Amino acid sequence: MSILAAVVEREVARERVRSGLRRWFRSPPRRHGEVEYSREVSFLELFYDLVYVVLIGQVAHHLAGNVDWSGLLDFAVVFGLIWYAWLNGTLWHELHSREDGRSRNYIFMQMGLLALLAVFAGEATGDRGPSFATVYAVLFVLFTWQWFLVHRIDDVRYRQTTTRYLAGMISTVAVVVASAFVGREARLWMWGVVVVVWSVWGFRLVAFDRTAGFGEGFTASLIERFGLFTIIVLGEVVVGVVQGISDTEELTPITIATGVGALTIGYGLWWNYFDALGRRVPGQQGPRLAGWLSAHLPLAMAIAAGGAAMVSLVEHAADSRSPVGSSWLLAGSVSVALLGIAIASRALPADAFPNGMSEQILPTYGVAIVAILFIGAMRPAPIILVVTTSLLLALTWLRLFVLLLAKGGVPGAPAEGAVDAG
Repeated sequence: MSILAAVVEREVARERVRSGLRRWFRSPPRRHGEVEYSREVSFLELFYDLVYVVLIGQVAHHLAGNVDWSGLLDFAVVFGLIWYAWLNGTLWHELHSREDGRSRNYIFMQMGLLALLAVFAGEATGDRGPSFATVYAVLFVLFTWQWFLVHRIDDVRYRQTTTRYLAGMISTVAVVVASAFVGREARLWMWGVVVVVWSVWGFRLVAFDRTAGFGEGFTASLIERFGLFTIIVLGEVVVGVVQGISDTEELTPITIATGVGALTIGYGLWWNYFDALGRRVPGQQGPRLAGWLSAHLPLAMAIAAGGAAMVSLVEHAADSRSPVGSSWLLAGSVSVALLGIAIASRALPADAFPNGMSEQILPTYGVAIVAILFIGAMRPAPIILVVTTSLLLALTWLRLFVLLLAKGGVPGAPAEGAVDAG
């Protein structure tokens, strides 16, 4: 009897193992509508985002060495491709993944391809363009497969939307593959079309299609992922300062002072972004929600481009006037970042700030943008340019902070409704 019981117990244990392995590695993804409002950003997602640090660093480094209209166009197009790779991976994990081995394997496969993509990213618009296109296409094939897995188990009311989305993914793969076989200029234009089409279509999808997966709005964990990506591009500001100082042949007090001043611009952008948008879940649906999402592409791109501008400004710290390209790149980048924050803030719920304060955000940032662009056009010495820009960011934040206090708001604590996604 004891032998029979032991055999039965072993068989039960084996079945538990087989069943557990099947659940862990073969469970289907969550369907559209199965939103997990209580989920938190995982350690694996943090690891995943770190791979983009390398990618963005590569393209920002290229811009730092080519501060002109051609270099800016190259940067904008390649950054846009990287952004939509991050967005697809992030949204799939947020909307459909489970805490299991299958989802983990998908993320690690993406990370491997992204690491390889980073090898070619710095010269993506040059000789390594075909290699970059090939790896990017393979990455999107993986994304397409993941979205297809959701499509085949989704409720019928989502099928039309997910079918169009899959068609868009397949079209992207086809265009990017074709771009590997054409010349540099044609390739850049093809990539630019991909970025523009995704931007326009993505806006329409979120703004007007209630079956796109955002009918219930964004979750707090997704907002945190966007905040983490913003921290990644803010890190490029630090990289730009360090690189500029390191590349200087003669390290002088003015070089160090210019670098420190440039670093405070990153601080100012952090204060303005996270006090306006950090941990605040958009409460608006439709075009305003789409505006929140769309504003983050130029916002993140601008911050990373500002870091590239700082390389040149630190290298020319001893000059009496800032280089034309670097001055405009810094002023324009900071201005676009502020405009992005202002646009995104319009999607926040009515109780995100005290009554009357939300209406003051756009005018306040508008004044700051005009002032920053004016300083950039004057092309003062690099240290004056970075210090005045940083000061304007500080005054912008201070003006809104004082308004918050005057209206009875609590510093650093968004309204309860702003963090409740349910």
